Parts: sequence; C-alpha cells; structure tokens
Amino acid sequence: MNNNSKFSVEDLDLFYGDFQALKKINMEIQEKEITALIGPSGCGKSTFLKTLNRMNDLVEGVTIKGKISLDGKDIFKEMDAISLRTRVGMVFQQPNPFPMSIYDNVAYGPRIHGITKKSVLDEIVERSLRQAAIWDEVKDKLKKSALAISGGQQQRLCIARTLAIEPEVILMDEPTSALDPISTLKIEDLAVELKKDYTIIMVTHNMQQAARISDKTAFFLVGEVVEFDSTENIFNNPKDIRTEEYITGRFG
Repeated sequence: MNNNSKFSVEDLDLFYGDFQALKKINMEIQEKEITALIGPSGCGKSTFLKTLNRMNDLVEGVTIKGKISLDGKDIFKEMDAISLRTRVGMVFQQPNPFPMSIYDNVAYGPRIHGITKKSVLDEIVERSLRQAAIWDEVKDKLKKSALAISGGQQQRLCIARTLAIEPEVILMDEPTSALDPISTLKIEDLAVELKKDYTIIMVTHNMQQAARISDKTAFFLVGEVVEFDSTENIFNNPKDIRTEEYITGRFG
C-alpha cells in the first residue's frame, strides 16, 4: 500500500450465496481524487462501491474474502460499520431526501451524533448546503419539505446531508442518472469542487462523465477489474482490448 492511498483493496472476493459477484479486486484509491467505476450493468460496480462502506453487510447470504483498508485500517476487523459510515458517506442513484424539512434533512446526522445546540446546527446546515452548491436556492425555504424541491436540488440536498457529518470519502452510485442535463452538470461541477477536501468514488454509466471529471477510472467486467489507470490512459490509450471495445461502444 502506498502512503497516499485512502482505500487499499487486496484480493477482494464477494459472493451472494454461490454466485461470485466480485473476483480478486486489487485497487489503491488515492486521497482527494475522483475515481470513476465504469462498465456494463450488473458487472459489480455498485456491489464494489457498497463494500467500501459495508452496505453489503446488510444483504443476506453475502460472503466477503480479502481485505479492504481505510487509512491502513482493516474496515472489517478494526472498525465497526457505524463509525466507518461516518467517515464514508454515500449518495444514491435516486435522490432520497427524508420526508421532513430541508433544514432537518441536513441536521439529521449531526443530531444523531449528539449535536443539539441550535446555533451549531444552524452553522452546519448552512456550511453543508453551501458546500453542496444549493444554499442560495433554498436558504429562504429551509422549513419547507425537502420533497417540494426539484430532483436536481434534492440530489444536492442529499450531498449536503452526507457532508453534514464531515465524512472523508463520498461514494456516489450513479448520482446523476435520474437527473436532467443541467442538474447533471451542476453535480459534476460540485464533485470537482468537493475533491479538494474529499475522496470521491463514483459509479457512472456515463462514459463522458467519467472522462470529464475523474482522475482515475476502473473498468469492471463480470466482477473483475479489467483495467485501472489514469482516466486519460483508460480513454486514450487503454492496454486491454476489452477496455477499448467498451470505451468505443462496441459492447455494453
């Protein structure tokens, strides 16, 4: 493991019952970069992403072998899932704000962690909404239901909700696939801005998106990482013919 790695993945296998969904994944994910995970549907990208914050622990019949370290600590043996998920936040494909006010959505995590003082919560809510580039759009509607704003705004609100607990890593599972092009660009710009302070790992079906915003790209195919390299190399100079065929649209 090199010392700049945020996540170090060694010989990771994952089974659902008898079905092997991930095969011998080895990957070093660097701090404060955007790593894109690309590949056809059902090839293990989201499964891999959810292993990084142990969301797969919740699935029945899952067996995981191999090792994943966060800052050198084994996430299965040296951490509990709750503290891991405080450090590794997640944004899903469909915006999923809680059915409560915009303010309460963002304050939810800090409150669970014991922060009750209104002035402190006010600061966290404003900071998180500003970081998620949505403060100006919602600052006058903080008491309104989060379900009343647009899908693109809801997704940025979910990012703000993730940021409120001050994670180090943000996992994004196709965060723009349910959004219109303008909202998509806003989320992409936001991701580029956030990588100054956070490590971002993003599953995307949109290859242009991976090419536009990521530093590194991993190409997944039937549970294996075929190639993992700088995004520039993956798109302009892939080493594996399967990567080239996928990038040029010959399959997938």
